[in-house]
Amino acid sequence: MRHVIGIDAGGTKTVGLLADESAAVLAKAVAGGANLLVHGELNVEKSLFQVIDALDSSAPIDALCLGIAGVDRPGEEELIRGVLRRLGIRREVRVVNDAVVALVAGAPDGVGIVVASGTGSIAFGADREGNTARSGGWGYLLGDEGSAFWLGHAAVRLGIRAADGRGPATSLYERICSHLEVTVPDGLVAWFYDQELSRHRVARLAGIVEEAAQEGDETADRLLDQAARHLVRAANAVDRQLGFDEPYPLVLAGGVFKACPSLYERVEKKLELELARVVRLQAEPATGAVTLALELLQ
Repeated sequence: MRHVIGIDAGGTKTVGLLADESAAVLAKAVAGGANLLVHGELNVEKSLFQVIDALDSSAPIDALCLGIAGVDRPGEEELIRGVLRRLGIRREVRVVNDAVVALVAGAPDGVGIVVASGTGSIAFGADREGNTARSGGWGYLLGDEGSAFWLGHAAVRLGIRAADGRGPATSLYERICSHLEVTVPDGLVAWFYDQELSRHRVARLAGIVEEAAQEGDETADRLLDQAARHLVRAANAVDRQLGFDEPYPLVLAGGVFKACPSLYERVEKKLELELARVVRLQAEPATGAVTLALELLQ
């Protein structure tokens, strides 16, 4: 019996699955985030080692697929392959963008569009002719609109504006301060600019926006609608670049949908792609990496 590993390396966490050649999952392991741009090569190697070591396969690994952000930038795929070689993975290896494994997790034949929104956000698609396209995924300084970080950042800004009289009234300021256990705007500002803390702490505030909107906060509600519009705009951009002539799955994936469940419906209501059939991904995106690893055995 041959064995494969599928890994989904995201900005917040890295999930690995060990499976046999029948696709039965035998073990699961979780470690910290593994984004080259954010965490650097050494931390990425550390997270990948922790996952591969924790899977603890007594049998040889015949193939591995890793989905990780940033590998479509020049030189970074080879850098990641070097990391994997140092970790003892020298057989069949496939390294792809993490959006690819999320697409395959929701559309096993790999045809369709995925809107993946976690700490960051990206839309990626592939058609039956083998064409691929992407929109977004340029990092928190240049994009990631509609992501958990984008929502958390916007919530802090709106809260500060309300507190100092520049913006509309909202409960976001009080909710965030209570969550962080700070009592004055200066405390919130100090927390936000603390360079020792990662940007993932800001992404964790996305759930507060959902909570406020559900309890009638109009500012939070409008912010979630704006996030949905950004995600729909990314999906539309990918659709325009590809040649879909029959119904295809549009997969909604990522932690922002779990933190803000109303985003599913908000995105679905704003979509105007006639051929798109929405799939709310419930499976681990790493299952898509398992599927792609198994293809290497054929």
